[in-house]
Amino acid sequence: MSGAPEPILPPRAITPERRLEALQHVNRGRGSFAFLWDWVKIFTVSVAVFFALRTFIVEAFKIPSGSMEGTLLVGDFLLVNKVVFGAEVPLVGRRLPAFRHPARGDVIVFEWPKDHTKNFVKRLVGLPGDTLAMRDGVLIRNGVALAEPYVRHLDPQSDPVWEEFRWQSDFLVKVAGAAMAYHPSRNNWGPLVVPLSQYFVLGDNRDNSLDSRYWGFVPDSLLRGRPEVVYFSFAPDSSNEFAWLSHVRWARLGDRVR
Repeated sequence: MSGAPEPILPPRAITPERRLEALQHVNRGRGSFAFLWDWVKIFTVSVAVFFALRTFIVEAFKIPSGSMEGTLLVGDFLLVNKVVFGAEVPLVGRRLPAFRHPARGDVIVFEWPKDHTKNFVKRLVGLPGDTLAMRDGVLIRNGVALAEPYVRHLDPQSDPVWEEFRWQSDFLVKVAGAAMAYHPSRNNWGPLVVPLSQYFVLGDNRDNSLDSRYWGFVPDSLLRGRPEVVYFSFAPDSSNEFAWLSHVRWARLGDRVR
């Protein structure tokens, strides 16, 4: 009969095959440009996150010299905490707020005052206002001789005198005629007063370290961070270009820097 209602058909079941077919149809509709744009966005975000982490949070450094041997070895790769002392904001010459100030005994990474393209790793031994001296290789801070268990003396018998030490005369404790009679050497110098907003650093390999004794104080503005952990280490071998594979120091991986 013409007035009879049409029968209601049951909905078609959505099978896994039909779901896959629908998804393929949608993806074909987006085209290759949309697919490429997704990858561009992923890549851009990944690069931005990488540079943000490297600039403000953590950065990798390699130890190129033996000035910190006993604590750090040539071939150690370090993760450096840049947040702790306040990371520098690029292009604006300002730093983020620090979590804490540098402390005596900290191992720190900083730009070398003589060449800002080079990063050094040393131990901070003098804060602003500290009076420092060395007598026969023993560091004296504010009148107290320090026991430094991390220090190595591989050449204790020699005590060379270098022209580079002469800068120290301008920072001697004020005593009449002190500068005139001052003849500093590697193991005997001071007493010096550390200026405001600057630090005095020494290498743990005390007889083989180019440090503040030679070129002066480290301004606060040149601090890069504090190394936290050795994430990779290998014994360099000039005769083996694959030493980073065959000479891995497995026992050092994960060591905390203290």
